[in-house]
Amino acid sequence: MNPDLVRIEAGWKEALKDEFSKLYFDILTNFIREEYAGPTPIYPPAKLIFRAFDECPFDKVKVVILGQDPYHEAGQAEGLSFSVPDNCPIPPSLRNIYQEIFSDLGRPSVMKTGHLIDWARQGVLLLNATLTVKAKEAGSHQNKGWETFTDAAIQKLASERSGIVFLLWGAYAGKKAAMIDPKKHLILKAPHPSPLAAYRGFFGCKHFSKANEYLISQGKEPINW
Repeated sequence: MNPDLVRIEAGWKEALKDEFSKLYFDILTNFIREEYAGPTPIYPPAKLIFRAFDECPFDKVKVVILGQDPYHEAGQAEGLSFSVPDNCPIPPSLRNIYQEIFSDLGRPSVMKTGHLIDWARQGVLLLNATLTVKAKEAGSHQNKGWETFTDAAIQKLASERSGIVFLLWGAYAGKKAAMIDPKKHLILKAPHPSPLAAYRGFFGCKHFSKANEYLISQGKEPINW
């Protein structure tokens, strides 16, 4: 695909420019275009596919929170992992994230809804490994090329930046640690915050205070969680 046709934040566009001309990205682009043109809704809305990158420029990333799939129910997915629009009920995993913030920091999250745009604008890359999904079909766009693309984004951050906190929750996200140099970055792993796993070690992980302590040690502004 011609990189000039890709609409994504300028720093990320430069960092990922080699991906846009690869065969897998052409195949992925054609698949996604056909999916959005089909009868079944695809989430998030097409204009929000690259929102995680657009709201958190490459040179501003301080923390990475990796999800796996966008939400697949109507009105939930908005291009940011774990985040939902203001008018949506807070999903169970995000409710558990807020609970851990309260336990860890001794105060509630500053977020009043499930809309995490303020985190993104502070330097938290809310990245799903797969950037699109078919309505009511979790995982329906996995293994189509998105994972190759988002892995490239993680590798670029890991190699070209330093002092980033990678919050890897769950077994899937944990595997991404292999791409990250622990001497250059802070890698924090825990079970997934979903109701099925949170009690196995997500609760009590204290990732939010640990992330901020590390950012301060790197001379960076902490995140107002």
